[in-house]
Amino acid sequence: MPNRGLRLANLIDRFTAAIGKLVSWLVLLMVLLSAFNAVARYLGRFLGRNLSSNAYLEAQWYLFSLVFLLGASYALQQDAHVRVDVLFGKFPDKVRRWINIAGALLLLVPFSVFVLWSSWPVVRNSWNIREVSPDPGGLPRWPLKPFILVCFVLLLAQGVSELIKEVHALRHPESGEHDYRDHKVEGV
Repeated sequence: MPNRGLRLANLIDRFTAAIGKLVSWLVLLMVLLSAFNAVARYLGRFLGRNLSSNAYLEAQWYLFSLVFLLGASYALQQDAHVRVDVLFGKFPDKVRRWINIAGALLLLVPFSVFVLWSSWPVVRNSWNIREVSPDPGGLPRWPLKPFILVCFVLLLAQGVSELIKEVHALRHPESGEHDYRDHKVEGV
């Protein structure tokens, strides 16, 4: 029976995996909208009519933003984020775990908290003024801005999950349950 920390980590992992599935559908929607935009632009030139609009282009960018923002925590969970340390893979598991713990505590958590703190006024202002695109036919921007906050809350939560799992694996190396970065999320 896993301890409370591992149960919390598993709960966070399940939620992050569900977000990851949602993001995969957003990617499909973004690709379809991009294809439509390209076809409409060229078909419109052929027919002599404008079949595309700034709204379609902005919707495409908004979907890309959502994929990036919502996918960040899933990328962290799946260890699919970019690592700049080429030596990391050559270190023993114990050293890699300590590097991940230090990185989470010294970089990920403080940066996430800072972005949440500093972006809150921007998001609040966007909602207060009901910000819209300055481009003709553009879309409202205020509904998209809160996803900045959502992204960093999800990233912070997934960071906590990763910390819990790394600390557990360091404390219980004999359990064998947690091979380095083995993220099999149960029930998803």
